[in-house]
Parts: sequence; structure tokens; C-alpha cells
Amino acid sequence: MLILQRKKGESLSINNNITLTVVDTGTDWVKLAIDAPKEVPILRSELKEAAAENKKASEAAPKKVLDELLKKK
Repeated sequence: MLILQRKKGESLSINNNITLTVVDTGTDWVKLAIDAPKEVPILRSELKEAAAENKKASEAAPKKVLDELLKKK
């Protein structure tokens, strides 16, 4: 893991096509602007973890239960 210190208004570049800029800071938060190509997925870690948990739960559910749920729609 790379740890960098940046001040408000400063940026960093990743792989020549992604730029992170510090827009604002508070006592326990930071606001970032991310400039990246549309094909680069950007997810907050809590959303990525929730998606992984949902996938795991759906794989554990019996097929019969899933089929019944789909019929109700």
C-alpha cells in the first residue's frame, strides 16, 4: 500500500489516465475528485463489499427458492 500526503487542490496521477484531486478536507473526512475513463469502474469500498455479500448470499440460496421468487415478479 502506498500512502501519500496531499493538500487541498493537489493531485496525483495513476497510470497516466486517472487523476485524483483533493477538493476539500475536514477533521475526519476528505473529498476527492476522480477523473478516469468511463470504462474504469469506481466503487466505494462499502458498496463493493455489499455486492460481494449479495453475490455470496445468492449463490447459497437454493435454486427452488430463487425460482419461486422470480415467478412472483
